[in-house]
Amino acid sequence: MRVNTRRTLVLAIGCVVSGLTASGQVLPNLLPFPNATGVLETYNTANGPIDLTGPFFQSLGTNGRSCGSCHRPAQGWTISADEVRVRFEMTQGLDPIFRTNDGSNCDHNINTSTLAGRRQAYSLLINKGLIRIALAVPPTAEFNVISVVNPYGCGDPSTLSVYRRPLPSTNLRFQSTVMWDGRESSTQTGTQKITYATNPGDLLADLAHQAQDATNGHAQASTPLTPPQQQAIVNFEMALITAQAFDYRAGDLSANGAMGGPVTLGTQTLPTFFVGINDPLGGNPDGTPFTPVIFQLFDAWANLKSPLRGEQQRASIARGQTLFNSKPINITGVAGLNDDLNLASIPGTCGTCHDSPNVGNHSVPAPLNIGVGDLTSSLDIGYLPVITLQNKATHEIKTTTDPGRAMITGLWKDVGRLKGPILRGLPSRAPYFHNGSASSLRDVLDFYNSRFNIGFTAQEKSDLIAFLNTL
Repeated sequence: MRVNTRRTLVLAIGCVVSGLTASGQVLPNLLPFPNATGVLETYNTANGPIDLTGPFFQSLGTNGRSCGSCHRPAQGWTISADEVRVRFEMTQGLDPIFRTNDGSNCDHNINTSTLAGRRQAYSLLINKGLIRIALAVPPTAEFNVISVVNPYGCGDPSTLSVYRRPLPSTNLRFQSTVMWDGRESSTQTGTQKITYATNPGDLLADLAHQAQDATNGHAQASTPLTPPQQQAIVNFEMALITAQAFDYRAGDLSANGAMGGPVTLGTQTLPTFFVGINDPLGGNPDGTPFTPVIFQLFDAWANLKSPLRGEQQRASIARGQTLFNSKPINITGVAGLNDDLNLASIPGTCGTCHDSPNVGNHSVPAPLNIGVGDLTSSLDIGYLPVITLQNKATHEIKTTTDPGRAMITGLWKDVGRLKGPILRGLPSRAPYFHNGSASSLRDVLDFYNSRFNIGFTAQEKSDLIAFLNTL
């Protein structure tokens, strides 16, 4: 197998991390992890090295997995398809991440006794970084499942298989809901909705619940976590702040007055962030008006005119930041916005949905359906199942590749709605969107450009990608 330089480097770092874990050592704080466009770093706000010996890295189930199997520091504390592919080749598909309970496309009628069989069984994990999530249809659901067309099997209409990317286990202090569908922040699962009044206690409780659920499900534990184990996992996750720190062309992302990197994110944003900050729908408890100026990381690099390559890249990054903050987007057909507000068209920007300052997620629970999983998506989603639902009362039909939050609430209006992820650490964790349908950031921009008829020029796309690669 030929492996390109970047993948080899990622693999080498992964092996070092595995070795350190096995020998009971630590990662130095702010250890640089190279990726395609620069270097990612994680800042431990507990002010010390990153301990690799705690429960987060221990096999606490029966199948050899730990939290660290799917939450890798070099990939922004999640996984990338590239790294999973290398792991498959180096272990012949025997690494603990390759388990049939959720790592394979289906958990029955598969053959994992041969290399070829494992390659086929784990193809979505290898190529898209997707984990299979089995969700029972809520007994009080406002809909029936009419049919499931799943190319991998697992077509049970009472327990649906959906395929999603693991979310990063870093920058969690900025979370407004836990999991893509918010199931770890929902009364339906015995967890709490995250609000300004109850935060951060709600988040801490939800993360402890999620740690138990993940150990039970992903690691197939036979005994529950102890309260100290749960607390140790939550404490570990909450201390991590991750961001891109260096760009190969622009250099240090905190140089010349810029505010990139994880230390700035941890020391300046953490004290001022709160649930509801800058919410465009009036959810800010301080009553402060919404501002679309979400990112101010690279204001100091605006108006650079030098012909030097590094300064040209810095100018491009600053232009991309301005575009993120100001490029008009006519928002139409977004479930969770247009329908809830009864507005056919909403004038907005990227920051309408990615509103948390210098972080880029929504600061209140706001599951939306922007069309990524719809059959009309401009992205290639032909590798996903097609699920047909019917409203019990109106008999309306919807087809989707992922019913989203509706599988938790049972509400018809929630079909296809999912949360947006925190944007920091983007360069290390391709592919993008919940279903891995965008292989690159250019694919992401092409989707938005097509979906909302934004009219990006080639230069604007280039500048936006340069900026997003610094997060």
